[in-house]
Amino acid sequence: MEEPRRRIRAQYTPSTVTVYQAYAPDIGLPAARDGRFPPAWKRDRMTWVKPSFLWMMHRSGWGAKDGQQTVLAVEITREGFAWALERACLSHHDPDVHPDREAWRRALAQAPARVQWDPERDLHLRPLPHRSLQLGLTGEAARRYADAWTVGITDVTPLAHEVRALVRAGRTDEAARLLPAERPYPVGRGALAHLVP
Repeated sequence: MEEPRRRIRAQYTPSTVTVYQAYAPDIGLPAARDGRFPPAWKRDRMTWVKPSFLWMMHRSGWGAKDGQQTVLAVEITREGFAWALERACLSHHDPDVHPDREAWRRALAQAPARVQWDPERDLHLRPLPHRSLQLGLTGEAARRYADAWTVGITDVTPLAHEVRALVRAGRTDEAARLLPAERPYPVGRGALAHLVP
């Protein structure tokens, strides 16, 4: 079956969904140790979360880029994720969603979350034809994410390094078996209409 051009794919349970972020060790390690973001984590800044493990690997260079050496799997409530999606705005103007640029600018200024659809990646981090969600959280959404929605935080940097080593060794079947089990994420009918042109 052919993949739709845009779809949320994620690892999830009946009550939680896993998203990924990467930080410098001074933020990432305490977050993983304590299962919550430390006070040094800036709650007044935009923060981007990705349900796609391989997109996070692309963004962080397998956890090797400066300031992104600690890759975190952040388990958040599905209710919180839904709250953010319901109130999100596309990060760019799309005439199929907003009648004009001014309407989009007004919606973006009021939205506590924004969405980008970025090309999904394969094990070699090459872009695929279908796109995955990247969710930006700011203001109230960022505070809720850090202090209310987060259920647990796991340091998955060793997993990132292990998968990268297997890919580099040409052992892609073994690498694929280690990937988080991401599957199409269920959303209500029409729930993404304001985010999927």
